Amino acid sequence: MKPLHLPLEGHDLLAVERFKDDTRHMAEFLILSTHCPLGRRGQYKRLFLTEDEYARMRSLERQGQLQIRCHAAIIEGHILPDKPKKRRH
Repeated sequence: MKPLHLPLEGHDLLAVERFKDDTRHMAEFLILSTHCPLGRRGQYKRLFLTEDEYARMRSLERQGQLQIRCHAAIIEGHILPDKPKKRRH
């Protein structure tokens, strides 16, 4: 879940990158380090990524430079969240 006090930067939900053939992941993340190549410390971003870009992002997460807060798979432009929303009766 996005922190309420931080604006969401990066790609919009209808960004062209979402519909590219090699796009496989959407990630929303918080940048924790001042040395992160993806942005400034404290930024909250959404990006649509290829497999290689996502692998690099996971590497940065393991190094403690960012924290992935939300992930979804992308198939032919469709967003498939990892965790389905809870159904209320």
